Amino acid sequence: MTDYLTWPDLTARPRETPDATIAYGPDPLQRIDLWRPAGAGPHPVVLMVHGGCWQTGIADRRLMDWAAADLRRQGVAVWNIDYRGVDRDGGGYPGTFRDAAAAADRLRMDAAGHDLDLTRMIAVGHSAGGHLALWLAARHRLPVASTLHDPDPLPIRHVVVLGGLPDLAAVAASPDNGCGTAVIAQLVGDRPQPFADTSIPPLLPLGVAQTLVAGREDRIVPYRMAIDHRTQARAAGDLVDLHTVADTGHVELIAPGSAAWTRTCTLILAALGVAA
Repeated sequence: MTDYLTWPDLTARPRETPDATIAYGPDPLQRIDLWRPAGAGPHPVVLMVHGGCWQTGIADRRLMDWAAADLRRQGVAVWNIDYRGVDRDGGGYPGTFRDAAAAADRLRMDAAGHDLDLTRMIAVGHSAGGHLALWLAARHRLPVASTLHDPDPLPIRHVVVLGGLPDLAAVAASPDNGCGTAVIAQLVGDRPQPFADTSIPPLLPLGVAQTLVAGREDRIVPYRMAIDHRTQARAAGDLVDLHTVADTGHVELIAPGSAAWTRTCTLILAALGVAA
């Protein structure tokens, strides 16, 4: 029987540090860590979104430190964003979404100053962060009447989703997912049509390339969720690829040295047009 990685297997590893931390608001969670490769740019950049079931008490941006450090070693800058989870003052709807949007848009404002190349930029999200990364790429599709609507969001051309949860209605109806079901009501709010501007299926087609990486034995995000999203998004006209990694759970997807992360890095570098 295969022993899958646990969170302590990852978080007990030596931790490198980012090159800068940028505030985009007054709350301590409204922060972005920039991981910038050495040498002259402009550098390709990954807009990275952490998971943790949309709950800060489970995870914050530092869960992505090992993945971010590995990408930095490969010549890729990482814009690793944080946001207030549903378990924090100001989180939930609309705060969690507004935070993610503000952190993403700050990249456009600061890119030149940090020598980052926005023509070579993609979003990468893990778990609940996979949902938020897709949502950031879908902002141009938000209903005009939504409080989250923005006429000029940061354009994102490609999203890499690692064990993501795109369909919030499906998560709310799936007690076998590791985040549970109650968190979704906290995330989307008690209002008419709560999924219209928060969940990905109502926003399809995104008009954005989507690369899904899923562990076949993921016990936190059921594998069928990747299959279902690929089916729905392709039916709407989007370009979506699913890469299934055997003998892989949820932690391996962001753990350098794992087969899943090695495959993910290859996909990220290809999407950025960077030679491996």
